[in-house]
Amino acid sequence: MREDIEKYRRMSGVKSNNFRDLEATPHWEAYEAGVQHYNEDEYLQAVARLEESLTEALSALEDCRALCEGPWEAEDEEEEEMQPGLFEAIAAHYIQVLKCRQQCVLEIATKPGRISATEDFVPSHLDLLQFAYNQVGNQALAAECAASYLLFYPTDEPMLEKMKQYQTELGEDTAVTARESIQHYVQRSLMEKKLIYYAVEHLGETFNDPDLWTPDDLIPENLKEKHREDQEKQKQETLDVEEREKRGPLLFEGIAVTMDSQQMNGTQRVVFDKVLTESECKNLLRLTKAAGEAGGGYRARRSPHTPHERFEGLTILKAMQLAQNGNVDWRDAKLLLQASEKSRKIIESYFTPGKKLYFSFTHLVCRTAVDEEQEGRMDLSHPVHADNCLLDPEGQECWREPPAYVYRDYSGILYLNDDFQGGGLFFTEMDTVTVTAEVRPKCGRLVAFSSGKENPHGVWAVSHGRRCAIALWYTHSQEHAEQERVKAEELMEKNGVDQDRPDGEERQGADHSIRSSSEAPVPNSRARPTSGRHKPGSDRTQHPKVLRARDEF
Repeated sequence: MREDIEKYRRMSGVKSNNFRDLEATPHWEAYEAGVQHYNEDEYLQAVARLEESLTEALSALEDCRALCEGPWEAEDEEEEEMQPGLFEAIAAHYIQVLKCRQQCVLEIATKPGRISATEDFVPSHLDLLQFAYNQVGNQALAAECAASYLLFYPTDEPMLEKMKQYQTELGEDTAVTARESIQHYVQRSLMEKKLIYYAVEHLGETFNDPDLWTPDDLIPENLKEKHREDQEKQKQETLDVEEREKRGPLLFEGIAVTMDSQQMNGTQRVVFDKVLTESECKNLLRLTKAAGEAGGGYRARRSPHTPHERFEGLTILKAMQLAQNGNVDWRDAKLLLQASEKSRKIIESYFTPGKKLYFSFTHLVCRTAVDEEQEGRMDLSHPVHADNCLLDPEGQECWREPPAYVYRDYSGILYLNDDFQGGGLFFTEMDTVTVTAEVRPKCGRLVAFSSGKENPHGVWAVSHGRRCAIALWYTHSQEHAEQERVKAEELMEKNGVDQDRPDGEERQGADHSIRSSSEAPVPNSRARPTSGRHKPGSDRTQHPKVLRARDEF
């Protein structure tokens, strides 16, 4: 249905106001309009619509709570068969009403037509409002919203700093208090939670707390661990649903999603198959062989990550230059350009439909096992790392600062062969030890994932043979797009490469990629930050001793 709507949007003469959401609720219409104004720096309009949204949301919450006061309903068959005494029945009914009321916040935070709720829906209004009021010069209301937000998160340091700033601007004698409606909302919710948790601890009830802001001291000690696990599970399910909802079409026929994030025990991960044909893989492998024979910087050398493998790397521009000099077939060089662009379109459509991904770097890479140096080998082909931050397994952090390529947003690996031993990709937890998913290379298989701390990954040792793949990195930042790609396209156009292959060979075309400037250095900016897992033996892993930027797959 979403694809149909997008098709209609592209039709001539169709405007955005021609579409009307028949399921829209007043608070969601106001909220989305307010956020849009906020993102466009139209703070006066944002304030009006966000205030409207907050008022309507609290009103919808009261309506939902009123509907909870119906007759008692058994939650399962076993409970239905039981005949509780009078006091037990009253308690069970009352707890059921309280739990229903608590879940109402999820009701108002879920956009009609969606499955998952927006996290911290009410607190997020206050956060946006305090900033917007500050931008329009109304520090009194900004302070009021900040104080209201702190009722949910009293130790939030950025907001506490804001409160100090507002208090200084308004004068130390000016009293700043939270909104009465928010005070009532928080106090009532905490009182209900306290009663529910008592019932959970002493009466055998169950409860999935819908709020992330519930204070730890309210939760009984013996339930805290389970509460944390439930919160993590709920957060993971929300991320999985949001990811599925954002997915776009695959664009190319025949391509299959072999594993998604849920199957890979993580977020923002996916495996596609049949991105290339066997013939195309052979042609790209022929390109690596011809480039190696031509020399010019492509000859195999010791891998920068292990002495037990030889490493070959070919960039898009180098491939075109070798083709220009007659060292490799123009059609094979062009296929490298097209295969990488096809991968970009697939990843962009799947993860960020409607938001442009630019190439950050493209590298055709081969790793070959040094046969005489495999005995007793204990290291990895590529140590565990993240692609846009410096992984610190001991501190359980990933520092998004130089020399890491902090502007990279998504990564991909397009495999060309499987006639080797080892060399599989694996994902881990932040500890770099607990493996959460593994992917075996094969011709035409594309692995794609977000480049941040949520996806630490490494490559098992290549113990025999030669493993070849196209390593791909993408960015939303146009100023960090790959300049070499522009030059490569210019060389291809200049030489008027024939579009057709000889008979019997398959081709899968792709449009030229966007022209843009080169990867540039970035300023120093620091942002500190599930099932089927096992720990690999110590004989298989080697942890990085220092924080370094990692590059090749």
